[in-house]
Amino acid sequence: MRIVLVEDNLSLARGIENALRDQGHAVDHLDDGLDGDTFLSRQRADVAIVDVNLPRLSGIEIIRRARARRDTIPMLILTARGKTSERVEGLDAGADDYLVKPFDMEELIARLRALARRRPEVALAREAVGQLIYDREQRAVFYGECNLDLPRRELALFELLLENRGRLIEKDRIADALYGTGAPVEPNAIELLISRLRRKIEGSGVSIRTARGLGYMLDGG
Repeated sequence: MRIVLVEDNLSLARGIENALRDQGHAVDHLDDGLDGDTFLSRQRADVAIVDVNLPRLSGIEIIRRARARRDTIPMLILTARGKTSERVEGLDAGADDYLVKPFDMEELIARLRALARRRPEVALAREAVGQLIYDREQRAVFYGECNLDLPRRELALFELLLENRGRLIEKDRIADALYGTGAPVEPNAIELLISRLRRKIEGSGVSIRTARGLGYMLDGG
């Protein structure tokens, strides 16, 4: 998943980023409410984590603006312990869930998975493409009875290609989704990931097409 985190507590933000990236997710972190709103209005993501108390623009207002734009991205708000009014206001503004600080990272990750599954465009829990089966609950790709056991970057790449099956995805967009916007990425990093994934799905009836200078596309029956 590509996750947007809007949190001005840098220590907490680093902890969340590390936990999510260890799970193979790309994280875009912003520490200012107005910057977070601008980012969300211009970039596509799977889930957003938004703190309530932020510089320049509150998390509540970020959510209100997103819903006014008809943005359906699932949003989880982070609130202070005992601030029931914040939770109610956030949910009324259009938040999908909330978590009270301090919280357990495993619970945060589980809630994000649940939110991502709620998106209208998300397909069934198990999706077949060619002879491959992608299990969203387990975040696993099966070829017959064999779990391909893809490393986290390759798995994130497969998920991105599958979500955009039949559509060309630019290399820059892949880099942003896998590493986060503006992250330093080696020029050939995406090509290497594509090459490794191609080898592992070879013979499955699924292929990754290359449009030179443009991007990549997942193709399969």
